[in-house]
Amino acid sequence: MSAGTYTPRPGAAPLSRMITTQTALETRMLLRNGEQLLLTVIIPTLLLVLFSAVDIVDTGAGESVDFLTPGILALAVMSTAFTGQAIATGFERRYGVLKRLGASPLPRWALMTAKTLAVLVTEVLQVVLLTVIAFALGWSPHGNPFAVLLLLVLGTAAFSGLGLLMAGTLKAEATLAAANLVFLLLLVGGGVIVPLEKFPEAVQSVLGLLPIAALSDGLRDVLQHGASMPWGDLGILAVWAVLGLGTAAKFFRWE
Repeated sequence: MSAGTYTPRPGAAPLSRMITTQTALETRMLLRNGEQLLLTVIIPTLLLVLFSAVDIVDTGAGESVDFLTPGILALAVMSTAFTGQAIATGFERRYGVLKRLGASPLPRWALMTAKTLAVLVTEVLQVVLLTVIAFALGWSPHGNPFAVLLLLVLGTAAFSGLGLLMAGTLKAEATLAAANLVFLLLLVGGGVIVPLEKFPEAVQSVLGLLPIAALSDGLRDVLQHGASMPWGDLGILAVWAVLGLGTAAKFFRWE
């Protein structure tokens, strides 16, 4: 037996391996949480199936599923990047998990990167599931796939920044209540199921500036109406992304 075979080699693992491992852990935690599954999978799926099958809301000309699917995809992004991430991170902060992870060899920026990657992985699974269900319901999408990808990425960045800002500044219980309340309010008033045209004109301009409305409207312009690149909605999402991530980075408290 050669000398040094069992010699310890203390030190941190390569950064890429740490991020990959933490991403896998964060993804498993998201998918195993019952409340997260309710927000990310069950509610969007039920809304898509129910409102596509039953004529409850007037969605205008064309098939209901063509109007609803882009809005439900936007809702799925919000449920994961904002609501789910805010609640999970808020309680991790309360229980001291973030403080301990922040003292580990994994840099804090790498931890936030892993959380973001976990959100993206979850969203991919959501989009695949909802797309399959929408096709089964008769969905016929159009438009530029790159524009759809850009909208989803910017929407994820915007909602992720807002979710981390809430989780890093409020107490866990307040985050739980506020995140769920915002989810319900934006579900009703963000153009997800009810067209913004159904609201009073004075309110439409304000609602149109919300990130969920911009994401829903942008996806609908591309997937339903075949628009090439909805620059206005992309601009709104970009502003929310910069404000949310920048403010979260400045005010986020680890304990």
